[in-house]
Amino acid sequence: MEKLEILTASAKYDVACTSSGSSRPGQSGALGNTTAMGICHSFAADGRCISLLKVLMTNGCIYDCAYCINRKSNPVRRAAFTPEEIADITMQFYRRNYIEGLFLSSGIMRNPDYTTEQLITALELLRNVYRFNGYIHVKAIPGADDALLSRLGLLADRMSVNIELPSQESLGRLAPDKSKVSILKPMGLITNRIKENRSDIVKYNHAPRFAPAGQSTQMIVGASPDTDYQILNLTEGLYRKYSLKRVFFSAYTPVVEDSLLPSLDTKPPLLREHRLYQADWLLRFYGFKANELLDEAVPNFNPLLDPKCSWAVNHREQFPVEINRAPYEMLLRVPGIGVRSAQRIVKARRAGALDFHALKKLGVVLKRAQFFITCKDKPLEGLKVSEHTLLRSLMSGEQLALQQPKVEQLTLFDDFNLSALPAAGDWDGVKKGAKA
Repeated sequence: MEKLEILTASAKYDVACTSSGSSRPGQSGALGNTTAMGICHSFAADGRCISLLKVLMTNGCIYDCAYCINRKSNPVRRAAFTPEEIADITMQFYRRNYIEGLFLSSGIMRNPDYTTEQLITALELLRNVYRFNGYIHVKAIPGADDALLSRLGLLADRMSVNIELPSQESLGRLAPDKSKVSILKPMGLITNRIKENRSDIVKYNHAPRFAPAGQSTQMIVGASPDTDYQILNLTEGLYRKYSLKRVFFSAYTPVVEDSLLPSLDTKPPLLREHRLYQADWLLRFYGFKANELLDEAVPNFNPLLDPKCSWAVNHREQFPVEINRAPYEMLLRVPGIGVRSAQRIVKARRAGALDFHALKKLGVVLKRAQFFITCKDKPLEGLKVSEHTLLRSLMSGEQLALQQPKVEQLTLFDDFNLSALPAAGDWDGVKKGAKA
């Protein structure tokens, strides 16, 4: 339990947990399954809370990355699980219905190859000995041998290689043991193996699946002087070249003191992280390009406006858009119109011309959209557009996001006294614990 407390706390800064993205039905003699919509710390369609055991195999590390709480020069409590302990804990938690899957990463033990071998041993025990058929997300270790990474991908549902810092300059400054090449090489290997595996599955029904839920990565925001423009350009390139499922952004939380890093009193840039996630959504689902949202002249997002509204305000020449004639791609660029509402508009207008009342019923947020659209070539009745009115309406609610409260990462054992756990059958202890 003491190891678990240390190693789950060490893993909490990695945010790369998302929908499983793979479907695998239960099998006779096996335990567990995966569904494509299973999401860490969210809810499945039937109302169940889906969660993962997020843990490191060890928080000991031979690297000395300035931003990492587990760097070798940081005096923290160290612990390590054996592969057998990882497998046993995962099954114990799963049988008690605490978790639905495993998120496994590790500090670098001895060297990347040895660390990867330990991860493989743990997953082989789960898959082959315990017959665990549930979701597993594992971190690929940069610098590990290609053959080892290929074996690891056949045991996991999703793999990820964390870029952490968006430029080689920042890596050299804050993570001198890492390089851009050592990170992108395994990312390329995983991409190629996934493509090869798809063709194998077409030819052979029972071919083993390689990382069926794809791969993801994470970037730290605020630890280095890199701009939003640099981060977003890299994000776009990663989606295009490596077909990533997600790029995650993690607001830098000061956990160690270093002259190269922001001071410990610095608040995590949560609003900046939020803006990057909004922009990421625009890249993936709304047809935007990174250079449309930002450029070298304006390299960071406006804290008062979300990226889509900011783009629309700066491109007023493209508006207003006539709802009954505009192509789907242009509808997606209107503030207040999302993917689903744009699809509904295209479908509904086939039956007849739409007015503002109909748009509201279709889910359009008129408070934002009204400034950028017309219905039947007419604006909303009584609408008066001025720069002040426009910005005030678009900023509504955004000002609240600027008030950043003290933020702390969640932990499995936050403020929890393990020694106070009641013995089996001690119902009085359970009641007192529940009351507390």
